[in-house]
Amino acid sequence: MPQSKKTKILIVEDDTFLAGIYANKFEKEGFEVSLATDGEAGLKAAGKEKPDIVLLDILLPKLDGFEVLEKLKADTGLRAIPVILLTNLGQKEDVDKGLKLGAADYLIKAHFMPSETVDKVKKVLSAT
Repeated sequence: MPQSKKTKILIVEDDTFLAGIYANKFEKEGFEVSLATDGEAGLKAAGKEKPDIVLLDILLPKLDGFEVLEKLKADTGLRAIPVILLTNLGQKEDVDKGLKLGAADYLIKAHFMPSETVDKVKKVLSAT
């Protein structure tokens, strides 16, 4: 019997402690997890690994999350990958900008437990 393919998630988060918490949670849920700690590395990893979904912080070194999102959506090979912004920026302008740039969802870290973030990711994946 063929082994079922694990869903690949790329987490782009510069807080390594937080990234580890999310990675652990997603791995327990059966995801294959890749991590990147800055925007440039996240963009490279997305191009190389072609994840099923990207969890993207906005405040990142090198390239911010908005720039990464724009570049992902401009790339024909990557634009279909859903991106969920996971950030502490909760201003309406930031939320609107992220969604306008093509994010599938916008989660404010302080409002979501990692388990709720996993549920959101599953929901977005089931809609694609």
